[in-house]
Amino acid sequence: MAVWELFFIAVGLSMDAFAVSVCKGLSMQKMCWKNAWLAGVYFGGFQMLMPLAGYLLGTGFQDKITSIDHWIAFILLGAIGVNMIKESFSGEAEGDCSFDVKTMLLLAVATSIDALAVGVTFAFLRVDILPAVALIGATTFVLSAAGVRVGNVFGSRYKSKAELAGGVILIFMGTKILLEHLGVF
Repeated sequence: MAVWELFFIAVGLSMDAFAVSVCKGLSMQKMCWKNAWLAGVYFGGFQMLMPLAGYLLGTGFQDKITSIDHWIAFILLGAIGVNMIKESFSGEAEGDCSFDVKTMLLLAVATSIDALAVGVTFAFLRVDILPAVALIGATTFVLSAAGVRVGNVFGSRYKSKAELAGGVILIFMGTKILLEHLGVF
């Protein structure tokens, strides 16, 4: 998988964390860079660990389903993308301003579940996992920290657009993987 493809997947996966970070920024009276950094560490860290865990799970049964791995990648990425698009239109926003450990751990796990499925997909595609998870983690760190600032400055108008963009990117990548394996590209 090319670096630009991994980058687009990283951006797509980061959109949930970005959206939550925007909401965190909305709830802050005054911008606090410590909280922006904290959001980046939590969200980036979990977005890095979850695909690694998925990859390790996926390598355990990779040989048994090699003939359908591209369909699995297409379905997983497509389902995650459709869910993100659906959430972008729901209009629900978290307004919790807490940055305590319990709150941030729950949010980090919730926003990185889709990354676990992407990690399984990476195992099927035999992606070099360490650079991939490093890129995903770094991208999510930057976008989450920036999301806190964006939320603090601009308000809630970008949350749904971020989720929509992330969903479209993941669907695009899943479709591309399927078409490549079917010989279209």
